[in-house]
Amino acid sequence: MWENLFRIIFEQHRGKAIGIVLGLLASILFISYGFWRTIFIIVCIALGFFIGKEIDEKKNFEQWLKHMFKDKH
Repeated sequence: MWENLFRIIFEQHRGKAIGIVLGLLASILFISYGFWRTIFIIVCIALGFFIGKEIDEKKNFEQWLKHMFKDKH
């Protein structure tokens, strides 16, 4: 019964369900760790996501790192 309910909710209201879960997670982090620590956690997660995305897309990771940290002079 619960599996069908969650499947229906996720299929018909995916964005709302994800938003609720992310909001709940963010509120728990803010209460537990404070504002700046939570922001740091979110930045680290986003950075990890983008690096993982680059790896998943089979892009040359070494070239990407050289491009990101090249000397600006």
